[in-house]
Amino acid sequence: MTTKQYALFTATYTPAATSTLPALPEYEQPYKRVLRDGPNACNTLELLMTLIGGRQAERIARELLAHYQSLSQLSRAPAQELAGFTGIGEATAIRLKSALELSRRLLTPDAERFCIRTPAEAAQLLMQDMGPLEQEEIRVVLLDTRNRVIAIPMIYRGSLNSASLRVCELFREAIRRNAATIMLTHNHPSGDPTPSADDIRVTQIVIEAGKLLDIEVLDHLIITTHRYVSLKERGLVFGEGR
Repeated sequence: MTTKQYALFTATYTPAATSTLPALPEYEQPYKRVLRDGPNACNTLELLMTLIGGRQAERIARELLAHYQSLSQLSRAPAQELAGFTGIGEATAIRLKSALELSRRLLTPDAERFCIRTPAEAAQLLMQDMGPLEQEEIRVVLLDTRNRVIAIPMIYRGSLNSASLRVCELFREAIRRNAATIMLTHNHPSGDPTPSADDIRVTQIVIEAGKLLDIEVLDHLIITTHRYVSLKERGLVFGEGR
């Protein structure tokens, strides 16, 4: 069977079928073709097989793709959930999550060299990663004195409200990394970036805490898949918009 024939076969073969990997000549197995011809020679199923490894790799890869329907959905699955599939242990789940995270970072602007001058530039950096999230996350963009991004740590996962917020956690990494300024950001999985009353209250609390710590809070961005809102541009909490 040629490489082209096998690629077509794996793309159309039903998940219920048994694995064909052991029957293939060694030089036709996916990991060998990645080494010889590069990863472009393999389809998505085969690349997953190389990460999973072992005689059950094809069955497991098919089950993952059938369950999650897309790599995007697969990338959002927690490692513990992946480890629950028959044949996937903790080590394989971690390997899969790490590979998918590396691919995401490859498609994201290099944060450590990214300079933010406007809310739109910050949104560009954040939307691809935070927009598709199915649960709210609050992150803090740490900036140096030249507005270059130092890091973007995830601080909290869950609905943002002033009752559950621990302000010290928002500034912990900023202090540790000697950030000059920060930008607060969180996503709205609903797709509507309109600020809530809690969003505004949280922003007020964070700004006041920043004044005490001598770390300026430049903005608070609310992110969705295709839209964002800058509280500063809206003239909320920060005063008049730009």
